[in-house]
Amino acid sequence: MAFAEVALGQIRSLRQAAIPRNYEIWYVYATGYNSAFNKVINETLARNGKLTESDLEQIYENYLSPIRTTERIDKLGGRVITEIDDVMQLITDALGMTAGFGDSLKGAAEKLGIAHDRDQVKAVITALIKSTSEIQEANKALENRLELSKIEINNLQHSLEAIRTESMTDPLTGLGNRKYFDRAVADAVTLALNEAGSLSLLMFDIDHFKSFNDNYGHLTGDQVLRLVAMSLKQTIKGQDITARYGGEEFAVVLPNTRIHQAVTVADHIRRAVMAKELKKKSTGEILGRVTISVGVSMLRRGDTTDSLIERADTCLYAAKRNGRNRVVCEADSECSFCADIQVQVA
Repeated sequence: MAFAEVALGQIRSLRQAAIPRNYEIWYVYATGYNSAFNKVINETLARNGKLTESDLEQIYENYLSPIRTTERIDKLGGRVITEIDDVMQLITDALGMTAGFGDSLKGAAEKLGIAHDRDQVKAVITALIKSTSEIQEANKALENRLELSKIEINNLQHSLEAIRTESMTDPLTGLGNRKYFDRAVADAVTLALNEAGSLSLLMFDIDHFKSFNDNYGHLTGDQVLRLVAMSLKQTIKGQDITARYGGEEFAVVLPNTRIHQAVTVADHIRRAVMAKELKKKSTGEILGRVTISVGVSMLRRGDTTDSLIERADTCLYAAKRNGRNRVVCEADSECSFCADIQVQVA
């Protein structure tokens, strides 16, 4: 709701049309998800004092339009198809030349069988040498073209992978985005249930994040989000999954981890975040320290992805209700719904 209010406020103050495109632009701006997106808007406003219809259209097309990614994928797909068509034509031509060379060999054998003198034999051999040379050149050309095609297709594959990674990455923090998290946690839950393995989930939220935005502006809010993301990257390693869940909320999936181990990991993250001092880049002013509240749940038999997330969320809000800057798991007394749960030690 806070992001929605900011979006509507910007539309009103800049006297823009209250249409879905403009709302989406200002809503994304308010969340701070995309630092490059916010930078373009800020620079345009600083330069012109407003955003024209043309500015809004260009910003939307460059940063938000789902058609943009689709077009990039379509263009790469078209290049792949063209490359395959060219290679298939080369192979067809090579097969034709191979068939012709086979006919030449057969004809040469017949001519040698009826040759009566040295000149006739020499003529047959000369023709064979010529045909052999031609097929060798054709094969060499095909080999070179196939090598180039292999390089091109590898490049296209890397480009497609880059687009896929980009679509799964939060541009501000460099962590996985919500789309990435939804897929990753679903896969991890399925695997853990199928293999009767353990799995824990951390959901955490930046304490008093709105006040950072209100008091110091969105650029400082972005800095807070990046600080938390950096702490996560430094703490979480290996098979564990990290993502920006939305706004100021983050998630960590811990495969093969029981709840008491997950609580330890959560507290390491909490301490790592709190250990960093926040400094305003423009002035060097020390703004204090950032803290987070963390909720921890562990996968149970019969769980779904939604139920696992719901319990971690409930623990997170229990941590915030009980003073913030703390870790609460579903075995703690602060979680009213799980007072009867016993933590199983592996």
